Amino acid sequence: MDPAVKKYIDKQKSPQKKIIRKLRRIVLKAYPKIKEEMYVGVPWYGGMFYLVALKDHVNMGFAIKGMKNKEMDLFEGRGKMMRHLKFFTLKDIDEKTIVRLMRIVKRYYKGSCHASH
Repeated sequence: MDPAVKKYIDKQKSPQKKIIRKLRRIVLKAYPKIKEEMYVGVPWYGGMFYLVALKDHVNMGFAIKGMKNKEMDLFEGRGKMMRHLKFFTLKDIDEKTIVRLMRIVKRYYKGSCHASH
């Protein structure tokens, strides 16, 4: 694990810490060789996904550039480059759905959403 990602996760309070750990495991299980790094203060995975702990939940962000509207509507938010899902408890996490959405992102992904890449 990237030391900066570990530090970020370790400093979170519960339930956000447990939620981020579970989401991270799902990402790494689906894409074992994905690049994990800190970017703009939160963990990013391959420039396609991010995890951020907020006051009462965790957002998992997804790169949506190039998707059709029907697919973009599977996510929350109205961003043109990124959208997200919100997780308030561990029970909110449906691994099959997350993996399906990550596969949709991967199908359209053409490069990093990072401005620096």
